[in-house]
Amino acid sequence: MRTPFTNVRGMPIQPVGAQGVAGSIDVLPEFAEGLADIEGFSHLLVIYHLHECKGFTLRVKPFLDNDEHGVFATRSPRRPNPIGISVLRLTGVTGNRLHVENVDMLDGTPVLDIKPYVPTFDVWDADRTGWFATVADNAVQCRADDRFVPADTTQPQTGGAS
Repeated sequence: MRTPFTNVRGMPIQPVGAQGVAGSIDVLPEFAEGLADIEGFSHLLVIYHLHECKGFTLRVKPFLDNDEHGVFATRSPRRPNPIGISVLRLTGVTGNRLHVENVDMLDGTPVLDIKPYVPTFDVWDADRTGWFATVADNAVQCRADDRFVPADTTQPQTGGAS
């Protein structure tokens, strides 16, 4: 993944806060044939490895709240399996390069998989959004700080992040 973000601090925390930010995904040449017909989609689900996150915390203070929550009730990057997912706008295809917008990940992030975004499959009316109900709209302007960048540890963390 190629993006303009070389440092976590100051990055958008969700694609909604990165509207118009361009990036690209270079698919390995041996997988390029798998891109056939992808230009017919306006958006892609991109699954990636949060490669700069070391260790994890089971209770976190997420970017959008000052209260602790269980990691699985958040979008925190410090997870037992550091996998991220973003819906990105596909703006073009050049050979094995996908041009995308609304990127909210670090430059050099390894992409694990790419799937077409299909509203019929991927959009659901949610009855409840938990603690996000009052803060989700703040993701547009919220930027990452270094709360999830540990001091060079690969051991699981069980305390809250600050």
